[in-house]
Amino acid sequence: MKNKVETVIADYGDPEQGADLLTLLNEYALDPCGGGEALPTICHEELLQRLAAFPGAFSVLAYQGDKAVGLVNCFMGFSTFMCKPLVNIHDVTVSPSARGEGICTLMFEKVVAEARARGCGKITLEVLEKNLPAQAAYRKVGFRPYALDEEFGRAEFWQRYL
Repeated sequence: MKNKVETVIADYGDPEQGADLLTLLNEYALDPCGGGEALPTICHEELLQRLAAFPGAFSVLAYQGDKAVGLVNCFMGFSTFMCKPLVNIHDVTVSPSARGEGICTLMFEKVVAEARARGCGKITLEVLEKNLPAQAAYRKVGFRPYALDEEFGRAEFWQRYL
């Protein structure tokens, strides 16, 4: 690693951390794996306040020295089969200049600690089927594709826009 990396639970009300979160999220949005388009204006104007007001939202920021290099956005959910809360990881990004340095692993360690502190039974995430570097990073920290019974195959993440 170039410099020591520190991970923190983001304070959505802190102007510097808020700016870092938006910069990293926009960087991710511009990447082909994030959709390839800049964040809409409403995100720049309202996302931090909406995250702060959303029950169970939390974000992890990674800093290499004083530069923000990683972000994980998380939301609390509930597992009915475990009868426990869960954390769903919604966004994961590491700046291209810092990839391959273990930053994703450090951020996930912070998420795991937060999930345990909140009494969660599991952590979930979705990943694009052809994003092999992300899959490798997730496998390294214990994630696996989800299947209840191999006869029925792996679960798929679907969406419907409203």
